[in-house]
Amino acid sequence: MQYIDKPIYCLSCGGKLSEKPDENNKIRRYCPACGWTYYANPIPAAACVVLGDNHELFLIKRRNEPKPGTWALPSGYVEIDETSAECAVHELEEETGLIGEAEEFLGYFFQSSSIYQRVITFGFLMKIIGGNLKPGDDALDAQYFPINKLPEIPFISHNKFITIIKKKFDL
Repeated sequence: MQYIDKPIYCLSCGGKLSEKPDENNKIRRYCPACGWTYYANPIPAAACVVLGDNHELFLIKRRNEPKPGTWALPSGYVEIDETSAECAVHELEEETGLIGEAEEFLGYFFQSSSIYQRVITFGFLMKIIGGNLKPGDDALDAQYFPINKLPEIPFISHNKFITIIKKKFDL
């Protein structure tokens, strides 16, 4: 799968876009008809770090792109009407059936994306407060792993959040 390229038509009026340098000499797509300018921004996502009673790490086996069939932290793209912490809560429940709350913000990391070119992922340590574990629509499986015996995790940002947790809890 290849990332989504720059738009050809104006997202405001539908006119055909042209290109010109902006005040910083960056080439931008713009609409000569209405003046709208396209800015390529990273897509925001949220990732959930859930630890078991003995510091096992909770992972899901991905059903969908990107990287289907691989293990990862429960995660997803932030919707327009939610914060990154709210996204973490809803993605955790959607992918695992578990209800959680964002206990601690772990930081953010940029990474390349095969779908959206560049993603900024916000990580949260989650506290489970309810629900029943069952893989959701985006997950083939969901389970806890010993933190020092994890399967390969293909996302740079997820690995960075795991490293933060290992240091935080001296694991």
